[in-house]
Amino acid sequence: MKKLLDEFKEFIMRGNALDLSVGVVIGSAFTAIVNGIVSGLITPLIGLVVGLISGGTDLESSMSVLDWAPINGVTFSFGSVLSALITFLITGFVLFLIVKAVNTAQRKVVKKEEELEAEAPQCPYCKQEVAEGATRCPHCTSELPEPARSRLPEITTA
Repeated sequence: MKKLLDEFKEFIMRGNALDLSVGVVIGSAFTAIVNGIVSGLITPLIGLVVGLISGGTDLESSMSVLDWAPINGVTFSFGSVLSALITFLITGFVLFLIVKAVNTAQRKVVKKEEELEAEAPQCPYCKQEVAEGATRCPHCTSELPEPARSRLPEITTA
């Protein structure tokens, strides 16, 4: 079970899965904006124009911005468009915070892994890699002052 959870964690922490999920969420929020604009503004505007062309009342007497009354039975839903925009902005901000937290966590994991990786010991004369515990350099055959050790900091236990 632990291995399955570790594999799932590795899958989620990969950039591809995170990018895909962010794209899907932003796409659905953007779809809500488009639907709100179409159903709240464009469709009523088309209905108003068609009503005026087909012999409805004239535009000057029917168009009143201040009272928000239906115009020839057509109402503009500015609230639904504004609601979709606000929802999109909030969703985008929350996703930004989530992605930022995941990126910070990934950087910490990478930094820990880099700290734990041992640098191979080097010959002080030719600067070539030597095996740990070697007393002579295999490249320049110099005698090493002390047996080669990796450059990991010593871990002391209390």
